[in-house]
Amino acid sequence: MAEIKTVGVVGAGQMGAGIAQVCAMAGYDVRLHDVVGERVDVALALVGKNLERQAAKGSIEPGQVAAALPHIHRTDDLAVIGMCDLVIEATTENEEIKKAALRSLVPHLGAHTLLSSNTSSISITRLASATDRPERFIGLHFMYPAPVMKLVEIIRGIATDTDTYETVVAFAKSLGKTTANAEDFPAFIVNRVIAPMINEAVYTLYEGVGTVDAIDTAMKLGANHPMGPLELGDFIGLDTVLAIMNVLYEGLADSKYRPCPLLVKYVEAGWLGRKTGRGFYDYRGETPVPTR
Repeated sequence: MAEIKTVGVVGAGQMGAGIAQVCAMAGYDVRLHDVVGERVDVALALVGKNLERQAAKGSIEPGQVAAALPHIHRTDDLAVIGMCDLVIEATTENEEIKKAALRSLVPHLGAHTLLSSNTSSISITRLASATDRPERFIGLHFMYPAPVMKLVEIIRGIATDTDTYETVVAFAKSLGKTTANAEDFPAFIVNRVIAPMINEAVYTLYEGVGTVDAIDTAMKLGANHPMGPLELGDFIGLDTVLAIMNVLYEGLADSKYRPCPLLVKYVEAGWLGRKTGRGFYDYRGETPVPTR
């Protein structure tokens, strides 16, 4: 198996920041990049804040904060990313954006570099086709939030070779994660199950079967879910939920995956959930309040 010592993360949003944090905590040297440089500064501040919060809760030792932060380095140079042993693409869940990011990386990659995507739904085989190394390309899907969630889905494309797979599985386990192997079908395992559940909850709201509060309360107390499906949609980001539903609907051609019109409307309004302050709940006050 190839040896991984340095990790490049492309995309410094919430997922990219979380992945960088997890890798740094495991002792890997991380290079963090985003096409908008200011996002890297925001991501580094977020990582510091998250680590301090974990230390305050006793989840990690205070010394681990000081040890982890120096492992993450910002870079505006894709050539620096290309020298890493493993590069994880963590851009927006949009196939064309991801392919563009991967194409921009290709000229800078070392011959030894493994390339992966943190996509939550898009075909690994199609993404691999935008690179020069489909046999060294794989899906490495961290759950959100990456520092907290224990699972990483591993998805092989049609050309992914055994050495790439075994190296990436060992890498994910070295982060303290549990891996689940998923075949390269739309949305893989976790989102194949969760996104339609959220979409169905939105239909239940849309059709007037129950209110936001009733639906979430019913699923928390009736199905023992830690978070109601509408609250979960807000937590994930309604734009991401819609993107996953579109991948399922287009990829499987089954009407049961049709995105609810109300979900589409919320995304069109920019009410994407917690990250924008409003979704199925309004988060701008001290306590979240249902918006319907």
